[in-house]
Amino acid sequence: MAIEIRVPSVGESISEVFIGEWYAKQGDWVAVDQDLVGLETDKATFDVPSPDGGILTEIVKNAGDTAAIGDVIATLEPGPNPGGDNAEPAAKSEQSATSAKADNASKGSGGHVMPAAGRVAGENNIDATQVQGSGPGGRILKEDVQNHLAGGSGDSAGREERRVPMSPMRQTIARRLVSAQKDSALLTTFNECDMSAIKRLRSEYQDQFVKKYDIKLGFMSFFVKAVINALNEFPAVGAQVDGTNLVYRNYADIGVAIGAGKGLVVPIIRNSERLSFSQIEQAIADFAKRAKNNKITLEELEGGTFTITNGGVYGSLLSTPIVNPPQSGVLGMHGIVDRPVAVNGEVVIRPMMYIALTYDHRVVDGREAVSFLVSVKDAIEDPTRLLLEV
Repeated sequence: MAIEIRVPSVGESISEVFIGEWYAKQGDWVAVDQDLVGLETDKATFDVPSPDGGILTEIVKNAGDTAAIGDVIATLEPGPNPGGDNAEPAAKSEQSATSAKADNASKGSGGHVMPAAGRVAGENNIDATQVQGSGPGGRILKEDVQNHLAGGSGDSAGREERRVPMSPMRQTIARRLVSAQKDSALLTTFNECDMSAIKRLRSEYQDQFVKKYDIKLGFMSFFVKAVINALNEFPAVGAQVDGTNLVYRNYADIGVAIGAGKGLVVPIIRNSERLSFSQIEQAIADFAKRAKNNKITLEELEGGTFTITNGGVYGSLLSTPIVNPPQSGVLGMHGIVDRPVAVNGEVVIRPMMYIALTYDHRVVDGREAVSFLVSVKDAIEDPTRLLLEV
């Protein structure tokens, strides 16, 4: 008897999802618990696994469609793998997932559709057989599909323009960023940190740390600890506006911004003030791994008292981070660059990082914001302060 694949409930506030990428195509045999399709909400992305092994008999909702919670998006006919136990399930690897999507875009009788071209064709619901290929042997390239969408003649060197719908997550990011600018009084203050002490600590204890905890000691755990220390000293930076009230909390739920491919997510390290360096590093590593696989849950994205974002991993030297409402502060980390600085009257080369604190001036005074950032700087430059909590 056929099994209906329905959109699962993903949270009380979510009523609709956006159909992302299908990892298997209609007619494929899929294994139990194999991911079938990626769904997006306005907060996160997640995968829907197959409830049983069998043939994916019908795909009801295509990539780019929207569906309500409980809607049928596909049907599955349970049964053994017709190719035998040794046959690989469809879309088990990233390569097969890509080719599945390319097949969904319809190769037809024309030239071979390259994976990137198939992805673009699938995203725009066009038949790839309508596209004139310009690659070797008539292969259809991504540029050919983009040129076709722009109404070109098939010459991929022409001017291009394409229109694609914003995903729910991208719409929410845009809406929240505009809201943060409109509804808050945002200011940014800057400072710089000498990273020499932390680099020495990591170099000296990295092997022992990895041996004991099976994870590397990074920079982020130091900054999380430094922020917790500064929040204890300046609690207004972690407060939030609620109507005409200010809400102060005696705990630190620190959000860590992570690039998830389809958009930035900010999972929360709950009660981070109770965690050790190793526990913080393990939490961050777990979030990063699961974000790539769309396994972050909505509950892990909700709340938070303060956010840390690290543009340095992308090469940023300096930026002004935007507060994540209803929070009142966000710390921006940046790239570490060897620069000449004056130390005790002498010019020396030190690994320096610019840091930025964007804060809601409705809640935080300038003096508090500057002092908060100086506290973070002092803790980073002298990590002993983190142990003594001074």
